[in-house]
Amino acid sequence: MNDVAHNVRPTRTAAFEARLKKRYAAEKRFKAIGLGAIVFSIAVLVFLLVTMAMNGIGGFQRTELRVPVDFTNAPVTIPANAEDERAVVQSLERQGMRDIIIFSAEQALGEEGAAHVNSESWRLVAQEIAADPSLARGQQEFWLPTDESLASAYAGDGSADLQPLARRLAEEGHLADNFDAGFLSRSDATDPQLVGIWGALKGSILTMIVTLLLAFPIGVLAALYLEEYAPKNRWTDLIEVSINNLAAVPSIIFGLLGLAVFLWMFPSYRSAPLIGGMTLALMTMPVIVIAGRNAIKAVPPSIRDGALAIGASPVQVVFHHVLPLALPGILTGTIIGMARALGETAPLLLIGMRAFVASPPEGFTDNATVLPMQIFLWSDEIDRGFVERTSAAIIVLLIFLLLMNGLAIYLRNRFEKKW
Repeated sequence: MNDVAHNVRPTRTAAFEARLKKRYAAEKRFKAIGLGAIVFSIAVLVFLLVTMAMNGIGGFQRTELRVPVDFTNAPVTIPANAEDERAVVQSLERQGMRDIIIFSAEQALGEEGAAHVNSESWRLVAQEIAADPSLARGQQEFWLPTDESLASAYAGDGSADLQPLARRLAEEGHLADNFDAGFLSRSDATDPQLVGIWGALKGSILTMIVTLLLAFPIGVLAALYLEEYAPKNRWTDLIEVSINNLAAVPSIIFGLLGLAVFLWMFPSYRSAPLIGGMTLALMTMPVIVIAGRNAIKAVPPSIRDGALAIGASPVQVVFHHVLPLALPGILTGTIIGMARALGETAPLLLIGMRAFVASPPEGFTDNATVLPMQIFLWSDEIDRGFVERTSAAIIVLLIFLLLMNGLAIYLRNRFEKKW
């Protein structure tokens, strides 16, 4: 009898050790799979960022020709109201600035090279003179944008007939790719050498301001009411189900709602940040409500009981104790909702924010476009120059998104409290 028990014990021990070993092996496999997933995600992210950076670097550059201009032989005068750039540019145009630039380009580059100076170069020179009138005296040197054909030839994928000219001008030091600071300060244009991103960036900023001002307070107040004050009945359940469903509705549906309601109410504000922000606020609000309710639920009941015990009113309990503790979670939902709104194009297509806007909007009711829409429009162009500009615009969008999210994360951590 004892011998049988003695033999069974090692068998059970061996079986237990085998199961334990199998369990440890499974745990190691799980850790390896998890680590592999993280490494793969990081690798894909790095590949994406490196690819966009390599493609986008060229978008921040512009192919330019070096043209010396001697204003001693062709003097120009600056009007008295020199602070008004438009007046200065118009005055210089009447004084023949266009002919001065053409003559100077022919002297420095030859007729063949001068023919490829961008037709709007004189305006850029006039704007520089308006900013610094001292440039209108003596001999000055300007780097002027080329036309698209010479820029493509210089990049090596344009017309084969122009490539010898591009090489000659480059060897003589007259042709080069320079950093285009104006890309961040100009608006849209039909020439990739003259386009800029500031108009779309400002439109995105104005649209996001409207979205945040509408979605955040309404979403937070709705979450507070549903969680703290609303009676538990079938109507409340219906509202909760509707909010959860709205968070999963395709964004183009909100665009149809904006087209049918907001543009019907404000027909003269088509393509304005006001309408775009109101439309995106509808899409963002359910996300903020859901995140807000979850954050409010996470506040311990003891916080409420303690506040009531020292004589706080129900309203004081909510706004002085519950809301400050729930604010970090609410801001997390706001970050997610605003990031989604920043990258949306489908709703804005329907309300007309795909218009060609040659000047940045001055206010919430001016015609405007947004960064994702500008990227979409440029990606549809056939000129090679717009391909690099599109990649550069994507980089600007990502930086804007990171800055916006960084600010929201800072505020979330700033208001975070522990109990």
